Amino acid sequence: MSILDAKIARLDGTPTTFGEITGGRAALVVNVASRCGLTPQYAGLEELHETYGGDAFTVVGVPCNQFLGQEPGTSEEIAEFCSSTYGVTFPMTDKVDVNGDDRHEVFAELTKAPNENGEAGDVTWNFEKFLVAADGTVIARFSPGVVPEDPRLVDAVKALAT
Repeated sequence: MSILDAKIARLDGTPTTFGEITGGRAALVVNVASRCGLTPQYAGLEELHETYGGDAFTVVGVPCNQFLGQEPGTSEEIAEFCSSTYGVTFPMTDKVDVNGDDRHEVFAELTKAPNENGEAGDVTWNFEKFLVAADGTVIARFSPGVVPEDPRLVDAVKALAT
């Protein structure tokens, strides 16, 4: 099974597949949280989406509450926060687990990819980023501290978005 076939819900609860959320485009998949010190990365993620989004690329936000309960809100609260605070227009999924026994199947696949240090495995914190090609292949993984404006991340996005 391809990661694109994985069932997941949109933030509004509508059931879909990961492939339908990405819309056949390459995607930067990010586990997000509203009450994290890294939450301001939403601004950079939206900028990436606005700059490179379109027919070939999208950002996908995946809320997760597994890291010190930093995403406790309902889907409606998350949507309102993202929209009003950061003007988020990229697609978001329903809140999921990214680690552990209840890890969502999308993250079961994503976490097989090594990060910039060559280490695969559990998501380490909020705002870990996975660059996925349009065919569902995981191209790169970036640690939470790699900001959306980092030239390594931007160059990798540009390579897939053009």
